[in-house]
Amino acid sequence: MINLCGEDNMTEQNLPKEILITEANLKRIEDIIRYAGESNEHQKNNIERLSEDLERATVVDSKDIPPDVVTINSTLKIRDLDSGEEMVFTLVSPSNADLSQGRISLLAPVGASVVGYRSGDIVEWPVPGGLKRLKIEKVLYQPEAAGDLDE
Repeated sequence: MINLCGEDNMTEQNLPKEILITEANLKRIEDIIRYAGESNEHQKNNIERLSEDLERATVVDSKDIPPDVVTINSTLKIRDLDSGEEMVFTLVSPSNADLSQGRISLLAPVGASVVGYRSGDIVEWPVPGGLKRLKIEKVLYQPEAAGDLDE
């Protein structure tokens, strides 16, 4: 599971999962963060989370990213571990987000929490009532695995 508290006394069981990101996605996300910056106060926590995850991510070439890793423009199925509700969506840049079309922004809480993680990973993020826990059930489509590279 992901420890969002940043505690130094992590045990092996609660060490953060490995985050993998492509060079192209890293550049895009850094640009998105730079442009969103401090002007978007309601997304500040999501931007901070993305920045922290990028700092510890392993950067790989697009052709070397495993097909079960969530990248920008991936379609994935997640399950809320508390409610059991499942959701399928495509992770997109903020300018392409459209909830009615199932396209969720990278800067939305769920988007910021899943990028770089793999099928089977459980991600958490704080919400007013506690922690939201989601399991990435499956990456249904990943552009890199499909050969749809726009580098």
